[in-house]
Amino acid sequence: MKDCNQCGKCCIKYGGEDLSVTKEEVDLWEMFEPDIFKFIKDYKTWFDPESGIRLKQCPFLEIAPKETPLVSNKYTCSIYFNRPKDCRLYPSLIPEMVRDECEMIEAIDIANPKQAQIKLDVLMIDSHA
Repeated sequence: MKDCNQCGKCCIKYGGEDLSVTKEEVDLWEMFEPDIFKFIKDYKTWFDPESGIRLKQCPFLEIAPKETPLVSNKYTCSIYFNRPKDCRLYPSLIPEMVRDECEMIEAIDIANPKQAQIKLDVLMIDSHA
């Protein structure tokens, strides 16, 4: 399994309507992170604070500056340390990564998914804390 290359596929795919947040997260953002909370409406993500229209992708997903014009875009999260639990827990399963065309997956992972799952579990241990 390769390290994450910040391709952004997961954030682009799940950063909109497919992202769920807990009441506890929203309540904490309301108290301590008003810049995040203003994008929440009725405990759902992500809404334009001015129009109230639901955004198609996470407003905190940013394209990192490119070192050269020909390299692929890399993405960063401007709320990384306060991101929703759904974001912290992804990826969790090898089949999910295959389905989502995650660029961390290698041929050896597909050939031996049980071993790949063990590697992924170790890799993600800090995210699940």
